[in-house]
Amino acid sequence: WLGKTVGAEAEDLTRHDKWLCMMYPRLALLRQFLREDGVIFVSIDDNEATNLRLLMDEVFGRNNFLAQLIWKRRQNVDSRAKNGVSSDHEYLLVYKISEKGRLRGQDKDLSKYSNPDNDPKGPWASDNLLGLATKEQRPNLHYDLLNPRTGIVYKCPEVGWRYSRETMAKLIDENKIIWPVKQTGRPRFRRYLSDLTDEFTGLSSVLNTAFNTQATAELKQIFDGKDIFDFPKPIDLLKLLIQQATIADEREIILDCFAGSGTTAHAVMALNAEDGGQRKCILVEMDAHIAQNITAERVRRVIAREGWGDGFEYCELGETLFDPSGDIRSSVSYADLAAHVFFVETGRVRGQMAATTPPLVGVANDTAVYLLYNGVLKDKAVNSGNVLTPALLASLPPHLGRKVIYGTACRLSAARLQAENITFRQIPYDVRQA
Repeated sequence: WLGKTVGAEAEDLTRHDKWLCMMYPRLALLRQFLREDGVIFVSIDDNEATNLRLLMDEVFGRNNFLAQLIWKRRQNVDSRAKNGVSSDHEYLLVYKISEKGRLRGQDKDLSKYSNPDNDPKGPWASDNLLGLATKEQRPNLHYDLLNPRTGIVYKCPEVGWRYSRETMAKLIDENKIIWPVKQTGRPRFRRYLSDLTDEFTGLSSVLNTAFNTQATAELKQIFDGKDIFDFPKPIDLLKLLIQQATIADEREIILDCFAGSGTTAHAVMALNAEDGGQRKCILVEMDAHIAQNITAERVRRVIAREGWGDGFEYCELGETLFDPSGDIRSSVSYADLAAHVFFVETGRVRGQMAATTPPLVGVANDTAVYLLYNGVLKDKAVNSGNVLTPALLASLPPHLGRKVIYGTACRLSAARLQAENITFRQIPYDVRQA
């Protein structure tokens, strides 16, 4: 039945389920990374677009849907398609997590504004005054228009005017109507540049600013003519998306969790060079070969070629702190665990702080973090280097502010902890919950 009635392409009836199960935890995690005014773009083709839309509605909420953009990725039609249709587009699903999330919009075309008659109010542009409704739909917008200076009456168009009589009278008083010489002409609106409340207009849902062929050529140029990556994204597309979601003079962070050829980092640096922005980016690529030889290498080559002062750090993900049973792995070093608890407590990277002597991990935000682990204290007078006792407390490097101490057990009373301004966290339980 599967082979004949349904067809060979449906032998694995769970193929969509598997894809959704792969995507769901990733999207749920990415949602936690978004700022209140942040947005997420997810690129997808027709194969899973419908399923992804439902999944995004569930993870981010249907009310947080911003747009489904259509990217025209193919510049020339594909005549090889067996169904006679050239698939020229992909989609970009855009979601937010609060009302603060939005897209900036496109730059308005200000070239049409000029001041040929030396208007004291400055540059202006001729704009349409026609309405969009019939007389039956909007009777208040249907009336003949009189030029009070010449007495010429202009007949009402079939679609009416854009403004009511009252608003039109105000515009006439403010000299914002352009009157034709002939009665058969059509009055227009004098829109002043100074009256614009926003320098942006709506972003078109169809994006045709860059194509796959452009992206391929860009990457081949960087890698000395070698074709090393299939279907990279073009720089101009990523620049457009980043512009829509960030502000140039703020230290915005762009996260790309499927980094691929590294177009996102290239676009961030290029955009910063253009508008003086201070954006930063984090790229994640699970394939070690691509990450080392394509993603990171592209960033290195672009920085060197363009002479940009941007720098970057290449990191590899280490093993998890915990084994399947929930215990800290025996192979985890003191330094690794110390860096983890310090970041959790202070939000700071330990490697950027002044060097300290264990068990003092570091001090930040008036909080000293201590880690009692793996018998790091060898003092014979102390019963256990991993247990917080009065004797061990007396031997710790002093700190007048708040102290957070990680250890396997605590022999101090609650009153003593409060008096010493100590927060005790038990290993491994409180580390797992952090």
